[in-house]
Amino acid sequence: MNLNPLDYFWGAFSHDIAIDLGTANTKVAICGKGVMFREPTVVAAYKKTKQILAIGTEAKKMLGKTPAAIIAVRPLRDGVINDLDLTESLLKHFILKAHQSPSAFPKIPRPKVAIAITSGATEVERRAVSDAVTTAGAREVYLIEEPMAAALGAKLPIEQPSGNMIVDIGGGTTEIAIISLGGVVISKSLRVAGDEMDADLIAYARARYNLLLGERTAEHIKITTGSAYPVGKEAKVAVSGRDLATGLPAAITMSTGEIREAISNTLRTIIEAVKDVIEESPPELVGDIVENGIYLTGGGALLKGLPNLVAKETKMPVIVAPDPLTSVVKGIVAVLEDEKLLKKVRFAGSIK
Repeated sequence: MNLNPLDYFWGAFSHDIAIDLGTANTKVAICGKGVMFREPTVVAAYKKTKQILAIGTEAKKMLGKTPAAIIAVRPLRDGVINDLDLTESLLKHFILKAHQSPSAFPKIPRPKVAIAITSGATEVERRAVSDAVTTAGAREVYLIEEPMAAALGAKLPIEQPSGNMIVDIGGGTTEIAIISLGGVVISKSLRVAGDEMDADLIAYARARYNLLLGERTAEHIKITTGSAYPVGKEAKVAVSGRDLATGLPAAITMSTGEIREAISNTLRTIIEAVKDVIEESPPELVGDIVENGIYLTGGGALLKGLPNLVAKETKMPVIVAPDPLTSVVKGIVAVLEDEKLLKKVRFAGSIK
């Protein structure tokens, strides 16, 4: 990593931190140390005072179970900050946790932080993220486009004069981009992703079985039994919720086919967006993608049968990146470790 003298001085006393601030989960990595932890992007606090009770895993356990005086919420919605104060508290907690972890011994100066944001973020949204990270304790803040970070984390040859297509499906957003010569040629950011699939399952259970499911239950069903395309043996899962007619607990059994039917509209929206990006791309780059394939990253890439469905609809090879959950945060680390690349890919709005 090429450092100027001032960066070298501060680097001797602090760690550069990479953050993938997702709607559902946040991943944090330290340069030279790797991914330190992955925790839910959830904060629990007293409603009136905003005093923090729990953050991350402990806060997620409280979702849907808090009394009136306490809130347990995700401070981001669809990849955008929804509650600035809670987001600042969450970021401060994660930065301190990373900076003072046992494998990254405590240091005094504030760290340099790079954070991924959606490619469709407005200038106001970018500024909100920068301000939140700065208030949380960063001395410098760099904003990196999510699809660029995902492509780097998937180790795609983005600097080469060839087209590389990345589809990053997270909790709140789906980022689709074609990258060539170190830049984004064309991209699309959808505020449709894993959370919408959960909402689809809740709506399906309500309409078909008159059963009200919780968000965590729907997410669990999607992860354990959901599929985008018929692959292997069809399975069934027992689902518990509240009967809307009686108000009492009830249980049903849902099949993989039903789950696939429930989330089909959201999957269709994502696939149509992928097709739109391909159709708008220069023919030379499309030829490269036919040869190289479409790369899937993010938690949505783990949905069973999704590569099969995308391949069928686009008539192109589809590859799931190694460890798709950490592709973005690993890509941010790669940017932090290369000053030339950092200058090239950082978003306007970064604070130094």
